[in-house]
Amino acid sequence: MIQRSTRASKTTFSLCVAAAAVALLCNPAAAADHDSDPAPDNARVIVKFKKGQKAVLKNLVAGLKGKVKHEIFNDDAMAIEVPRAVLQALENNPYVEFIEEDAKRYPLALTTPSTGTPFATGQLVPYGIKMVQADLLSDSAAANRKICIIDSGYDRNHEDLSANVATGEYDAGTGWWYTDENHHGTHVAGTIAAINNSGKGVVGVNANAKIKLHIVKVFGANGWAYSSSLASAANKCKAAGANIISMSLGGPSQNNTEKNTFASLANAGILNIAAAGNDGNTAVSYPAGYTSVISVGAVDENKAWATFSQYNSKVELAGPGVGVLSTVPMGSGQEAVLTVGASSYAPGAMTGSPVTTATAPLADFGIGDTVNAAVSGKVCLIQRGTVDFATKVSNCQNSGGVGAIVYNNVAGAFGGTLGTVVTSIPSVTATMADGTAMKGQFGQSATVGIKASNYAYFDGTSMATPHVAAVAALVWSYYPTCTAAQMRSTLTKSALDLGTVGRDTKYGFGLVQAKAARDRIASLGCGN
Repeated sequence: MIQRSTRASKTTFSLCVAAAAVALLCNPAAAADHDSDPAPDNARVIVKFKKGQKAVLKNLVAGLKGKVKHEIFNDDAMAIEVPRAVLQALENNPYVEFIEEDAKRYPLALTTPSTGTPFATGQLVPYGIKMVQADLLSDSAAANRKICIIDSGYDRNHEDLSANVATGEYDAGTGWWYTDENHHGTHVAGTIAAINNSGKGVVGVNANAKIKLHIVKVFGANGWAYSSSLASAANKCKAAGANIISMSLGGPSQNNTEKNTFASLANAGILNIAAAGNDGNTAVSYPAGYTSVISVGAVDENKAWATFSQYNSKVELAGPGVGVLSTVPMGSGQEAVLTVGASSYAPGAMTGSPVTTATAPLADFGIGDTVNAAVSGKVCLIQRGTVDFATKVSNCQNSGGVGAIVYNNVAGAFGGTLGTVVTSIPSVTATMADGTAMKGQFGQSATVGIKASNYAYFDGTSMATPHVAAVAALVWSYYPTCTAAQMRSTLTKSALDLGTVGRDTKYGFGLVQAKAARDRIASLGCGN
């Protein structure tokens, strides 16, 4: 089984946010100035200035002992850092229209074998592909659509992405678009456009290398950005000719700069789509909360609401967002392996396990709460419960065990983590059913371990968002004369209603459906 990333905190793979300043990879000294938090007595704000007054504002900021941190692309605005004591004076300046916080933005993470129709054999088809009906529509016309992905980059050398028509640019803060230190952007891109190539990996919603991609990288290795950078990135998407902007990202506060930017883009005929958030509460995240942006919630493989998915009146559509298998930069994922005797099992990866394998007789290690020399030189089978995973695996290692399997104490699979504890033996997780079966195989040779992979399972509204963006592009490619507003209306009216009848806070109008949307336009026309 490929590595599965559990839903992480806001600073890793929680929401899928993209926005502003990120690490400057080519110049460490400049990076500290570009993306570090302001000094305690300083504030980082966005200043909207009157047209033609950029030079005046730059001189004013310098005179106030401040710094220009980011000039927003195609807008009369810039992000600056100045002493808090001068903010009032700056706000009263006749050349300034308004000042607002430059808010931070953060990134937000099941298959069947292909039967050969419509995808080539030797690949895995993530459950979301069928759930959104992408397997029922050809993407032969998708070349007339371009999706702009604002995220952490794109591994253009990936075996499942390299044949796509993808463009991007260099950014002084985050580096080249075709690098991805956080893995998040490459995972998002795979859901949209992993290639239908026999014997390799997975497939995306638009799987035949027709769809055009433009990558704007706002997240570097530190995994967050400012809203000023998000506004710039969105404007760059427009300049690149994008029809759709996919943003697996967000943050808790809104501002006028973003709001105005996305309203302008929507008026220009661009479909803006963003993740609803991963905090599992009623809070609204932005940019998803703006009226010009489609807010996307997450469901699991059973079409049930994902408990981490934020729910509120802004949620408009839902997409698959639990256990989504997709691409990550080559070799950066993990695949768990487990065999006992002649039996092969489908384990989960234990986050923090070393990438290695071990083979030895399988032995009973109970719940793993004590050291037991009887398992020396063996693979420990451990039941979940009572003590944490790190203690269980550490006790196995300290007993002389060479590998550890932690099996569930309730039905179903699960993901585990060792946290900050470092172990030298490989460890994986297993279902309760598999653990019960292995209890009848004590003494048989067991191979357990973690191998490097080019794919990974992620959870999050970040994963739901590219499903919706990709379906929008797929359907729109059949009827490119439809407007963005008409496509938005069609997607909501053709969605599979889930939860309470009609629009609700968890699913919005429902699960996005490609064929139903295409059929609706064929029958009723654009937007009806």
